[in-house]
Amino acid sequence: MKKITLKHLLIKGVKCIGLKFYPDKTLQALVKTLPNVRWSYNFDMAFVPNTKQNLSQIFSIFKGIALIDGKHFFLNKPLHDPVKDQNQFKTKNSSVRKVKAGYRTCPPGYLQKLELKKYSTNTARTYMALFEGFINHYKEVPINALGEEEIRNYLSTQVKLGRSNSMLNQIINSIKFYYETVLGMPNRFYEIERPKVRERLPEVLSKEEVKKILIHTTNAKHRCILSTIYSAGLRVSEVINLKLSDIESDRMMIRVESAKGGKDRYTLLSRKLLSELREYYRSYKPKELLFEGSNHRNYSASSIRKIVTRSRKKAGITKHVRPHMLRHSFATHLLEQGTDLRTIQVLMGHNNLNTTEIYTHVARSAMMSVKNPLD
Repeated sequence: MKKITLKHLLIKGVKCIGLKFYPDKTLQALVKTLPNVRWSYNFDMAFVPNTKQNLSQIFSIFKGIALIDGKHFFLNKPLHDPVKDQNQFKTKNSSVRKVKAGYRTCPPGYLQKLELKKYSTNTARTYMALFEGFINHYKEVPINALGEEEIRNYLSTQVKLGRSNSMLNQIINSIKFYYETVLGMPNRFYEIERPKVRERLPEVLSKEEVKKILIHTTNAKHRCILSTIYSAGLRVSEVINLKLSDIESDRMMIRVESAKGGKDRYTLLSRKLLSELREYYRSYKPKELLFEGSNHRNYSASSIRKIVTRSRKKAGITKHVRPHMLRHSFATHLLEQGTDLRTIQVLMGHNNLNTTEIYTHVARSAMMSVKNPLD
């Protein structure tokens, strides 16, 4: 089906509805029937005044003909994937921050929106730090007076400082969040060029390296945590939120609730891991969460990183190993042993098969079948 994407536009101080679509004679003819429709060469799209009547007419005219994509338009829609309550940002946690005299902090409304939109604590802190870096670069200028020119100049300074493309994109997101989400203003920054994010190949471990790391993880609880991440392809945030009831031994599956994107999924339960988990349970007797930290709370991500670092050093592995590499290794090793991409996509919880296909670039199986021209 054809698609029309709605955008917020501010044209000569007037709020408008932008209609973005691929050239199509049917859509072009129907767009022309909208009242007071005009074309913006600046934004390269048609637009009409932003009124309830026009919005209603758009949905009416294109019903059954084109899909109306309003994810960029309806600001009251949650803008971020929901996560577990204990990982969500709370305004009260940031109210006790100590800052230097003269340092401008995020307006209260910024913090409130981060909490209302259910941003994770890590993402919220990143947004706050980056936005505060921007507004403190222009200490003498009122926040609402900062515009496209100031953003461009600030981004230029960050480029000169050697910031990565990913960091530059995050800076833009943190700024747009304030003007568009906190203030509810139309999209003011269409012409801010976003740098292309470099597509990096996932870093993986060999089966032998994974085995060495697990052997040198002598603490039973720690070994179970790493084994669960690797054998089920879990993110760190997923493993620390696992409950005892998520281990479905009768079906040999692990249930992952409210994962990235707010989705539930099932993944594999290793028989070897199940045996180790039963021994771990008899020794540690966790109450609700599978892996508990102090006072029966969630195990921390930083503690898992420390476990991995200690174990890889004991194993004599010199490369820098992060917990997420175990998840990447799970997908790569499945692919190498012949598991189809669609199955791996489901187990990993990827929305798009393109995300899963990246593992074809690091799997050895396909490359081993190619004869080297030198040989």
